[in-house]
Amino acid sequence: MDIEGRAGALFSPTTKIRDKPSSGKRSPNFSVPDTEAGVHDNPTNKSWRMVLTLAYQSLGVVYGDLATSPLYVYKNTFAEDIQHSESNEEIFGVLSFIFWTLTLIPLLKYVFIVLRADDNGEGGTFALYSLLCRHARVGLLPSGQLADEELLGYKKSDCGAEDAGRRGVVCIVRRELERRQVLQRILLVLALIGTCMVIGDGILTPAISVFSAVSGLELSMSKEQHKYVEVPVACVVLICLFALQHYGTHRVGFLFAPIVVTWLLCISIIGVYNIIHWNPHVYQALSPYYMYKFLRKTQRSGWMSLGGILLCITGSEAMFADLGHFSQLSIKIAFSFLVYPSLILAYMGQAAYLSKHHIIESDYRIGFYVSVPEKIRWPVLAIAILAAVVGSQAIITGTFSIIKQCSSLGCFPKVKIIHTSSKVHGQIYIPEINWTLMVLCLAVTIGFRDTKRMGNASGLAVITVMLVTTCLMSLVIVLCWHKSIILAVCFILFFGTIEALYFSASLIKFLEGAWVPIVLSLIFMAIMCIWHYGTIKKYEFDVQNKVSINWLLQLGPNLGIVRVKGIGLIHTDLVSGIPAIFSHFVTNLPAFHQVLVFLCIKSVPVPYVRPEERFLVGRVGPKEYRMYRCIVRYGYRDFHKDDIEFEKDLVCSIAEFIRSDHSATPKGNTPELEKEEKMSVVRSGIRFQEEDENVDDKPGPSGSREIQSPLIGPEKKKKKKVRFVVPESSKIDAATREEMRELMEAREAGMAFILGHSYVKSKSGSGLFRRFIINFAYDFLRRNSRGPSYAVSIPHASTLEVGMVYHV
Repeated sequence: MDIEGRAGALFSPTTKIRDKPSSGKRSPNFSVPDTEAGVHDNPTNKSWRMVLTLAYQSLGVVYGDLATSPLYVYKNTFAEDIQHSESNEEIFGVLSFIFWTLTLIPLLKYVFIVLRADDNGEGGTFALYSLLCRHARVGLLPSGQLADEELLGYKKSDCGAEDAGRRGVVCIVRRELERRQVLQRILLVLALIGTCMVIGDGILTPAISVFSAVSGLELSMSKEQHKYVEVPVACVVLICLFALQHYGTHRVGFLFAPIVVTWLLCISIIGVYNIIHWNPHVYQALSPYYMYKFLRKTQRSGWMSLGGILLCITGSEAMFADLGHFSQLSIKIAFSFLVYPSLILAYMGQAAYLSKHHIIESDYRIGFYVSVPEKIRWPVLAIAILAAVVGSQAIITGTFSIIKQCSSLGCFPKVKIIHTSSKVHGQIYIPEINWTLMVLCLAVTIGFRDTKRMGNASGLAVITVMLVTTCLMSLVIVLCWHKSIILAVCFILFFGTIEALYFSASLIKFLEGAWVPIVLSLIFMAIMCIWHYGTIKKYEFDVQNKVSINWLLQLGPNLGIVRVKGIGLIHTDLVSGIPAIFSHFVTNLPAFHQVLVFLCIKSVPVPYVRPEERFLVGRVGPKEYRMYRCIVRYGYRDFHKDDIEFEKDLVCSIAEFIRSDHSATPKGNTPELEKEEKMSVVRSGIRFQEEDENVDDKPGPSGSREIQSPLIGPEKKKKKKVRFVVPESSKIDAATREEMRELMEAREAGMAFILGHSYVKSKSGSGLFRRFIINFAYDFLRRNSRGPSYAVSIPHASTLEVGMVYHV
């Protein structure tokens, strides 16, 4: 229904108002001050205070999973492959492996190397892939533009003539990647494998963490009773954990860091007690010589037991994946000065205890709780369960985040994303994914019922992600850091060899639980590849069937139809040209809106896009057509505004474009195609105001004047008032003022959203496999995915959907 009211342009002195761009470096649990604000009084003190605050907060978000690994490492290592003997060569060898694994992978690789490969402060598999996309033009997004490379966050180095001698190898690697599509696909598949394994870890980590935490009940009851209690208790905790996800973590997030700190101090104190009380010389086992003795004695069984030792670094990838919420320095401080020493003391303490206790009543009594003094066992059990919940919460939230990134980059169907906090960045909840994770997590817990097979599954997922990170990092070293290719080869050989050793030990246990992450990753990989393939084919169809601009010029300003009041938003994936859906409208509808906007919402391979760089606006055809193209750019971690704010920003961006577009469109035989392709980055300068107010009763500010619409009569006193507040220094001619007035009148009349409801079918003559992928698999995903985010809450009366068949 059209809204009648008063339209006018209020010109008054005003400052340029901008939204502060999100830096992305915020804790999911706390509101953190900007690193560039408030440092004038004492920059050094305030800077260090903020770094230490972030380091403290990171303990509850990043290190929950890693901190709870002592619950199950020794238990999984000695589950079957090796036996604990009186010579202590096995236990000391395992301790030596744990120490050097923690030192080389989390400390050396991640803390000192990988954390430096951030994408504008963001980390994770997609951050590395995003860096490579920008530096080598191997992006998976088909709608890329040269204007995207002008974004502030789009850091890219060119390989010019002056670099040919100094960076010859870099240019060769880059050209090979850009030239060979097979290499681009391999790179994409590699990134998707890492992503799918992270999602699989989101299923396995809560299961093994909670199950291992409640396994402390085994020491207070018989094994026959224990097996009937442990699984139900673990399932209840998991159900409660997933059921509370929709509330968000910001309400209880302040408890996360204290819980993890308490847990780390607890295992450290217990470790020191066990070292002093049972074996003060256990530190000698940190020598690499004990690893050699261990492998010499155990041989193949010792190699297979590496799958259990591997679990000591579960959660290390979170240091890089959650980098965007904190800072490099804060994560380094937290790990180096608290997490790393606490874990080493905990493992040394367990080894010291076990070195003096060789008669084990049953295999399950070699776990963590057997080394805990009996007087404090119940409090430790309670703290362990809380720490396991915190660690599980972090990986679940991380899974939501990576699903959102995949969806933004066109590799996963659109899902419902709920922002659980309006103040804290990064707090999201995805209902469909949450309940899917819960069902799969319960299935793993009930199906396995022991930490051995859970550990085999979790270990394979963890080490696969690390291998993918190592491979991508070797390319980042060459393409992004411009280091010697020898350094990259040394990096991948050193860390890749260590990780490949653990990977082989985990893969050999395929039938003993390691098949779970492989099956899960194949399922998610199939979903991602099918969705990405269908999306690309659909976009190629749009490009091949877009309407020529000459056809539009032949219709004239009225487009051969009646132009009614209002703004028509035509959603399209095209960044240039006129979509075929528009010609379908024009030939089948008797009327259209007086202002038409071809709206394209796309993602760019950067984590965040500043608000002042978000909108690209241009004209489609001459000025009198009142047709515009608006491209809205979001980063893969950006927050999408709700529909009301989005509408206001969209209208303001078009008004700002009209005001700043001083060049008049000449009439006659002008190459309008060139004019149509000209897009401008629109920065916020005009403010949009819409309110119920009687403007005749309220004088304007000093030095301002209000231009009223000719439709406004004296009988319409108190209506919806729409106006643009523009700096008085702006010179606006009569034609521009008239165009802005028409835009305001159209906004008053209302906005209609025209959405294309596409049906993708395979071409006749396609093979059986292609028909299955397009006609069944992709069609099923499309029917169960959501539409554009801004159109979710639009009233049905304002939405028009038109079906079109795409033969790809």
